[in-house]
Amino acid sequence: MGLNPPYLYAKEPVFKKIINFIFAKLFKINDSAGKVALGVGLGVFSGLLPGTGPAAALLLALVFRANRAAALLGSLLTNTWLSLVTFILAIKVGSVILKMNGRLVQQQAQELLKNFGWAKFFRVSFLEVFLPVMVGYLVIGLVLGALSYFLTLFIIRSNFYGNKTGHQ
Repeated sequence: MGLNPPYLYAKEPVFKKIINFIFAKLFKINDSAGKVALGVGLGVFSGLLPGTGPAAALLLALVFRANRAAALLGSLLTNTWLSLVTFILAIKVGSVILKMNGRLVQQQAQELLKNFGWAKFFRVSFLEVFLPVMVGYLVIGLVLGALSYFLTLFIIRSNFYGNKTGHQ
């Protein structure tokens, strides 16, 4: 018996194995294509919103009768890291929708994050910073959730990943 695990000697890179595992688990779920795709879309949506994530994805999946495993996976794929990447975009989108000065909102948000303190946190006006950010995240989450839904539905129905003759 060797001390090294066999996956260390595999010809396929570990990252590629992880991606293949995620796709296999997601697209081989024994549920309708619509329910799986809806689960992914709800998971991506809830995973993108700060402060939500897997718990919200499962709750939304229950409410909308979507596939819970797909919702959980969609949430885990986007939770936190995508929220950080889209922070500035959320500020800009929210500011445009609410007709606010995006630069000012961005400066206030960056100042709050740079020198964070609870006293300063409560002094910042909800309407000046948090509302535009949350509106932006909601819009971005809805758009990415819808795109995820349609992409997942397309992949499942196109039979791109395994035999999906039972999925309609």
